[in-house]
Order: sequence, then C-alpha cells, then structure tokens
Amino acid sequence: MMHQKEISYHSKRLVYRIQGEGPLVVLLHGFGEDGIVWTPQFDIFPNNTLIIPDLPGSGQSEIIADMSMEGLADAIREIIKTEQKTQSNSNPAIMIGHSMGGYITLAYAEKYFDDLAAFGLFHSTAFADTEEKKDTRRKGIDFVQKHGAFEFLKTAIPNMYSPGTKEFSPELIEAHLQSLKEFSKAALIAYYESMIRRPDRTHVLRQNKIPVLFVLGKHDAAVPLQDGLQQTHLPGISQVYIMENSGHMGMREEEDKSNLLLKEFVQLSGSS
Repeated sequence: MMHQKEISYHSKRLVYRIQGEGPLVVLLHGFGEDGIVWTPQFDIFPNNTLIIPDLPGSGQSEIIADMSMEGLADAIREIIKTEQKTQSNSNPAIMIGHSMGGYITLAYAEKYFDDLAAFGLFHSTAFADTEEKKDTRRKGIDFVQKHGAFEFLKTAIPNMYSPGTKEFSPELIEAHLQSLKEFSKAALIAYYESMIRRPDRTHVLRQNKIPVLFVLGKHDAAVPLQDGLQQTHLPGISQVYIMENSGHMGMREEEDKSNLLLKEFVQLSGSS
C-alpha cells in the first residue's frame, strides 16, 4: 500500500510516496508535474521499495534554496539515504527520471555514481539546451512572470501529448491540468532557469558501466525521437524503447507498455 512520508531538508519539507520492500526504485517526475504523474506505476514493483518524491517546489514539497539540477539531486539523495537507513538497506538504487527528472537523474549519476545500480531517461536527454531551446524557455519565464503559473501550464501541457491522445483521450490532458492549479510560479521559473544552465552530460552516459534505460516517444515534441536516438549508443549497456503512440507522456499515454518495459528494466538490472 502506497503511503506518504516527509522529511525536513535544510528546514524545508520534502514529501514522497513509498511502498514495498526490497531494493530501491526511485521514479522522478518532470517539469509541470508532481509524483502523481506516476500513478499507473504505483503497483508494478512487488519485489522492490518504490519511492516517488514530489520534487522540491512541486506538489507538497517546498521550494529549496538550491534549485539547480545538482541541488535537486542532493535533495533526492537525502530521501534515499533516509529510507536506506530506516530499512538498513545500503544496496544501490535504480533511478528513472521523466523529462526534467531525467536531468536530475543524470546530475545524481554524475555526483553519486556508486549509489546507483542502473538509471533511466524517460523522455529525457543528456544533451544541454540548444540556443533555440534556451530562448523558448526564456520566453516561458516571461509568460509565467506576466500571467502566472497555471496560465502558462494551460498552454504548455497539451503540447506534451501526442496528436492521438489529444483526439481520443483528452481526459488525460484535462486531469493533468487540473492537478496543477496551485503550482508555484517561483518553482516553474527556477526550474526553467536551472534547465537553461544545465551542462551537457553525455559523458555520464559514456563513462558508466551500469544499465541505462532510454524511453523515447515517436510524437515527442520536447525530446524529438531522432535527437533521443543520437545518445542511445553511448552507454556500455543500453535498453531502448520507442513509444509509438506517445508524445512526451508515455507513462500515461501508453500505461501498459510503460509498465512492462519498466518492470523488465528493473528485473534485468538485478534489483528485484
């Protein structure tokens, strides 16, 4: 049964969901989301301890002083270390990050490589932003400052879904939007600023010897399929899945396929 816990991190509240026993699997959500985005994956790891945080500034977690990708990775590490101590379980974790959560996962892998048994980029990339992407994010910051967080998310979130989802399952998009009405303006701006500043981390993929998962969406406008495929050869061990009917939200758009590939990755990575 999934239950909610919280810790104090530099005097700020960090909230996370947790259930199960066994080696740790950590799922990190992306920009404009909270841990609820992983609801379809809550019950697919019966032999693991599953941890799904609300990233600082999202959901019920408070914004922290250091909202860089590295600072967010440090906050997630505090949650993991707390649970490892509670369970007397020091085994390496598997961490899978969606979109911005993948950027945090890469920062974590760079700083705390020995803490991981495997990691995954779910609609994410190790490449830094292009100048064009940076300009788009800066325009997004201006929009948030002028019109607020929810007005921005109403324009941005639908573009994260495939044309098929927009036509045949618009309720998925509406449910996503309705969960974001109280989203923090300061957090959105901090995330965008941090994403603009983040470095290229393809060296993290090249240098590691642990399994790396890549999940790519055929209709993903945020991490285009061809861009994503350019990095899949870099790790020594790669598992690559293409979601034929998904945009940027495969865990919701193709739940069954996402669940199968996630379970397979965890099993093949030796942490179940």
